Amino acid sequence: MNNMNNMMKQVKKMQEQMLKAQEELGTKVIQGTSGGGAITVEVNGHKKILNIIIKPEVVDPDDIEMLQDLVMTAVNDALTKAEDMANDDMGKFTGGMKIPGLF
Repeated sequence: MNNMNNMMKQVKKMQEQMLKAQEELGTKVIQGTSGGGAITVEVNGHKKILNIIIKPEVVDPDDIEMLQDLVMTAVNDALTKAEDMANDDMGKFTGGMKIPGLF
């Protein structure tokens, strides 16, 4: 019975650590870029866009498609980096297993 109590305490401690790690992801800022830095997108570890920075010289009214492509590329770069960071941070608790809904 004592082993079961110890195991339950360890599980509870791990859950608390996981919740804290998930909260901390929201405070981390990741940048994605495209066009050699012409577009920068900042997201947090929860994959929420915080900021989009577009250098004026990349804005060409005659080539909106290029601007759209650059923004999309920078967003995808930032989201991929945020996903990788979340997997690394939370993988410490899950042993690399992907648990749906966890992150």
